[in-house]
Amino acid sequence: MRVSSLFLRGLLLLHLLALLAWVPSGKPKRPTQWAVSGSSSLQVNGSTNLSKFACGISSYDRLDTLGLTRNGSAMALTGSLQLNLQHFDCHNPVMTRDLRKTLKAGQYPMLCITFLSLNKLPTLSQKPAHITGLVDIDLAGTRKRVEVRYQIWVDAQNEIHLVGLREVTFSDFNLTPPSKFKGMVQTHQKLMISFRLQLKEVV
Repeated sequence: MRVSSLFLRGLLLLHLLALLAWVPSGKPKRPTQWAVSGSSSLQVNGSTNLSKFACGISSYDRLDTLGLTRNGSAMALTGSLQLNLQHFDCHNPVMTRDLRKTLKAGQYPMLCITFLSLNKLPTLSQKPAHITGLVDIDLAGTRKRVEVRYQIWVDAQNEIHLVGLREVTFSDFNLTPPSKFKGMVQTHQKLMISFRLQLKEVV
């Protein structure tokens, strides 16, 4: 009986050690925080049947941060950008007015980009690294989840540059492209959204 009791205790001890081996040691790593610089910008490129156009917001006037956290094999990128559509400038008063009207800036004044994830942990160096990630874009009362192509690098002043590109269409957000002169000038459906974020790590 004594041998059997010692055997059972030994099995229980081995089982306990096996369970403890699965318990992560130490505290979870603190998420990396990046502050969004006021020199960040957004640009929208499009075209009509006659010419190309570029409209943009040249600076960012909010104090926002992005958070980067590893969750197993996944990378969560959290935070959002809130961009005022009334700040859109197409360098042409008529085009600027038409774009703001098309995007329903009066009813939905903010364009929101919410960051969700990255496909991998970015390597920060002066050589641009190519990564992808998911974001939600809220525009004109419609939300669309898309994958964005990024380039990320760090400059000599340790400022992080994150450039994102994504092609969307007016119809993605239930919008009708503007036209002029009874349809003689037609804006094409496709738009290329490019945002350039300058980030500083919060320590």
